[in-house]
Formats: sequence, C-alpha cells, structure tokens
Amino acid sequence: MMAAVLYGKENLQVEPVAVPTIDRGDVLVRVKVALTCGTDVKVFRRGYHARMIMPPAVFGHELAGDVVAVGEDVTRFSIGDRVVAANSAPCEKCFFCGKNLQNLCEDLLFNNGAYAEYIRIPARIVERNTYRIPEHVSYHDAALSEPLACVVRGLDDTNPKPGDTIAIIGLGPIGLMFVKLAKLAGAHVIAVGRRKTQLDRACAMGADELISTEEVKMPVQHVRHMTHGRGVDIAIEAVGKPETWHWAVDMVRRGGTVNFFGGCPNDSKVSLDTALLHYSEITCKASFHHTPAYMQRALQLVVDGHITARSFVNREEPLANLLEVMRHLMSHNGHLKTAIIP
Repeated sequence: MMAAVLYGKENLQVEPVAVPTIDRGDVLVRVKVALTCGTDVKVFRRGYHARMIMPPAVFGHELAGDVVAVGEDVTRFSIGDRVVAANSAPCEKCFFCGKNLQNLCEDLLFNNGAYAEYIRIPARIVERNTYRIPEHVSYHDAALSEPLACVVRGLDDTNPKPGDTIAIIGLGPIGLMFVKLAKLAGAHVIAVGRRKTQLDRACAMGADELISTEEVKMPVQHVRHMTHGRGVDIAIEAVGKPETWHWAVDMVRRGGTVNFFGGCPNDSKVSLDTALLHYSEITCKASFHHTPAYMQRALQLVVDGHITARSFVNREEPLANLLEVMRHLMSHNGHLKTAIIP
C-alpha cells in the first residue's frame, strides 16, 4: 500500500509499505478520508512527538473508513462496517483511569497511521474507542469526531452556563468548534482572531462579536470595554502562544475561568500576576486530549448535524500531495483542514 512515512524534521515520504497485519483483537480499516490536524503539522515541523510518534513511522490520526478484515476475537465489528476510530484508548486500570481521568492514563495507547491506504486499529482501541458511522453521516463528517472530542472536553472543563460571555482566542478549526459549541451551550461569544476569513467563519458559527487582532491593537482592553470593564466569564485560548495565554487571563472577570487549551511550544514559560489570580479568584484550567466518553459525545454531535465537514474542511488532496499540504499548512497557521484521500 502507499503511506506517508515521517523520517524526521520536515522529512516526509509517500512510499510503498507493507499492509499492516492484524492480531486476534485488531481490525484493518481501509482509510476513506484522513483529515489534517494542527498536531500533525507540529509533528511534521519537529520530526517527532514524544508521546504519540517516533520516526520512522506512518503518521496521521483523524480518519474514517471501512473495516476490511477482523481478528478472530473481534465481535463488535464486521467486514464492511463504516467506522471512525479514535487515536487512543486508556488502560482503565491505572490511578488516573480510576479517577475518571482516562486522558491522563499512565498507559495511554496512541495509534497513528491514518495517512495511508490501510490502518491497523489495535485491540484496545477496537474495544474501547471505535464506533460505527450511521449511514447518513459522511466519512468527512465522522473523521471530525476526534478533534471535536477534545473541544467538547475543553468546554466542559470551563463549566459554562447559559448567558455566560465567553471569549475564544484563535479561530482555526479548533477555535471555530469552540465557537459553535459555546453557542449551543447558550453563551454570548466574543471571537478573537487575526484573519478576516477566520472572523467571517466565526460569525457564520454564531459568534456575537468579533475582534480582529490586525485592526485592534489592544484586544484585552477591547474585550473589557465590550463587557463594561468587568471582563468575560470564560476565556478560552486556542492558539498556543505565551502572549495569548496572558491575554486570556487579562480578559476574564473576577471569579472567572481561563482554559489554556492551546499547547505552547516546548520549554515555553509564562509569568502570571499572582495578585490578580489570588484576589480575583481566577480559575486556570488546561485541557489535554479526550476520553472514550467524549468521543461518543462528539460523534453524537456529528450525527445530529451540529458539526459538519463543510464548516471545517476546505479541500481534498490525494495522499501523494501530503508533503505539499503539510508545507502549506506550516506557513498558513490556523487554516481549515484538508481532507487527504488515500
């Protein structure tokens, strides 16, 4: 089969490799669509991911496809099933799983290899984090479930209430998902982004107010002006830069909540005003990854039509063009997803 193999920093080759073999509890999936992800772009730029992938390896992790082979112990799926598989599954035995923090599992099993014609889904993920796709849901839509699961969990972590004012900083696909889900939760949304196209998409998602960081020199002060000097109830940072982490803290009201959702580059440091955090009783959260329960909730949002690929995927490219796609995304941070068709 043809697959995209990462060999190191910005070293990607689409080449023939052996079709994965499966064990008793595994399934083999013919990939119908794999979506690009900001994490994949970071992996491409760095050449590795300490927890998810070490080269040389086939990479990519947002996918949907058809089951073409099943191990002899598999009972939940059959050949021909349309499925979406998450990129991880917890052990359900460790300390953190016992605390219902499966995303922090001490033995969290990751799976990569979506940028290929076929992918092996290991037994643990087959058992705990793979789902049938209803007939009316497209492969493109279903493949959004994995990043959406992270966003569903991130919004839950902030405990939004109907009527809350939420500032969302960063309007790439993740930020736009936050806008949509915040509106579904009954929030008043202030969307903060750089490009007009991003702001237009946020408006289409239901954002109530828009702030362009290209036009507004002091977005924090602008947000406070919009909220009569008080600040927002919740600020969600979906960029992954120390500067915008600071913005989020400075935008939130007394007693409000900040979610540092965007992961900053390795070794980044932030210096926060301890007096502000203490005397304003600001809650600071950081959300990482998802759990099977959140995958199920995300897929249901897709099934119900709340999240569709037409809002987050702007083009299709063949697998052979993946290197060009990665280079483009690396220089156009925050753009919509590309659907890779093996």
